[in-house]
Amino acid sequence: MKILVPIKRVPDSDTRIRVKSDGSGIVTDGVKFSVNPFDAIAVEQALRLKESGAATEVVLVSLGNEECVESLRVGLAMGADRAVLVRVDTALDSLGVAKLLAGLYRREQPGFVLMGKQAIDDDSNQAGQMLAGLLGIGQATFVSKLDLIEGGTRARCGRETDAGIEIVEVQLPAVITTDLRLNEPRYVSLPGIMKAKKKPVEELPAAELASDITPRTQILSFEAPAGRKAGVKVRSVDELIDRLKNEAKVL
Repeated sequence: MKILVPIKRVPDSDTRIRVKSDGSGIVTDGVKFSVNPFDAIAVEQALRLKESGAATEVVLVSLGNEECVESLRVGLAMGADRAVLVRVDTALDSLGVAKLLAGLYRREQPGFVLMGKQAIDDDSNQAGQMLAGLLGIGQATFVSKLDLIEGGTRARCGRETDAGIEIVEVQLPAVITTDLRLNEPRYVSLPGIMKAKKKPVEELPAAELASDITPRTQILSFEAPAGRKAGVKVRSVDELIDRLKNEAKVL
């Protein structure tokens, strides 16, 4: 079984992000980029399935320019077999991402797609669901536990919900999106880095996979969030209730 794992290059979560003065975007000078954390979890789970014998190949895909190759090399160093860079030099929205992934899915014919539930830069949480819709296959989202059952023809998934863990089963092929508690991604080892340099990274033009990836949404401007006020200590429960009623007016 082949598992297709999309990964995205995003600003590192520990990097301080600054908005450009004209609101046209973020300042990228000095910003460290890394693999989207949810996608790293998807890579780790795919590798564990391969190591258990449930899968035979892990294929990575990233959408963007040559800078995305670095992120693909990280996944290859973790243990993925090969990678595909879909060359895109323009901005993509979630639907454009889903269209390109759908085209690659039809080309690769994987057993299923395993991807992060969302990217930490735009937090859209839409690409996985749109991909399943375009392909007409099942989906399981926010998955924190994953087991392949019935000879690898179905997946039993534990989904994170506000009410707790929901157990669902989905027929494969399907799109499965990962949540934080699914696993802890492994560290990249020096031997893994050396091996990754020899693994193939295929490059495809976006036009080969989708004819129209024109964004349906447009970002008008960026702005930094307002600064938070300092907290206030209260001396008693009565004072807290009084402040919540009369100052915060939430009671």
